[in-house]
Amino acid sequence: MLTIQNYIGGEFLSPLKNAWLDNYNPATGEVFAKIPDSGPEDVDAAVKAAAAAFPAWSRMPLEQRHDILRAVSDGILANLDRLAEAESLDSGKTVTTARTVDIPRAALNFKFFATALLHFASESHYMPGALSYTLRQPLGVVGGISPWNLPLYLFTWKVAPALAAGNCVVGK
Repeated sequence: MLTIQNYIGGEFLSPLKNAWLDNYNPATGEVFAKIPDSGPEDVDAAVKAAAAAFPAWSRMPLEQRHDILRAVSDGILANLDRLAEAESLDSGKTVTTARTVDIPRAALNFKFFATALLHFASESHYMPGALSYTLRQPLGVVGGISPWNLPLYLFTWKVAPALAAGNCVVGK
């Protein structure tokens, strides 16, 4: 049986309280994996790791951030079959749907936002005696929750723009 761990600070880790949940394939009702039943202490560790990564990530040149996000997109496509199988087991949808719709869209989300970040622009407007402008800055550590029906696809819709904007993400 597959055991899925937390990924915190560049490491795969078991939940600190070693608590696990059964992950059921909705199409069959069978348990196919154990997933972490993470608690507040795991979330705190993830937030601390993301906060430690934030200064370097947020100051990274846009071109370098672009290259990393494009590499993620390429990695998703390079693992299309494996990810489609996993998505099918986790969501109960067909492998064909995951392979032809969900996983390619997840890759496209990273590709789109990798390209979009190269075109970020700030606006300024002159008015007599003042200058009004928009300053776009990363927020810091942001959280995202993956929906049950399109776990990878819709999660990348949250993660990719947050990373492109220079934020670090803690995801569930």
